[in-house]
Amino acid sequence: MMQMAKRNTIQRQLVIAAVRFLADHPTAEEVYDRITMEYPDISKGTVYRNLNSLVESGLLGKVSVPSGADRFDHILARHYHIKCIHCGKFMNVENFDYFHDLDEKVAAVTNYRMEHHDIVFSGLCPECQKLKEAEAK
Repeated sequence: MMQMAKRNTIQRQLVIAAVRFLADHPTAEEVYDRITMEYPDISKGTVYRNLNSLVESGLLGKVSVPSGADRFDHILARHYHIKCIHCGKFMNVENFDYFHDLDEKVAAVTNYRMEHHDIVFSGLCPECQKLKEAEAK
């Protein structure tokens, strides 16, 4: 039984390390691909279960992305994200405050007890803007 606990701890550490290494909010599949580069025998189910367990325990964050796979985040402070609608690049919105009072305002009009909010902005990243401009010429 002790060996199983140690094995799970090692697997959890591998998952956390992969999410940190892939700092651009990886999907579960990307985390799995990264880990199997060094540990090819780890199962996809093990990686997925550990990701969910780490989110539930508050050691990782999960961002639900409409019309896309969930993303995982090692930065636990509340913040916003942005996704490129062309290439899929996904990143933090830097230097932008998280609006805690938004929860209170939504609660006031819906009578929900708010936990938090996740907002993913969508747009065209600078690299894709350049590509579109070059294509238009």
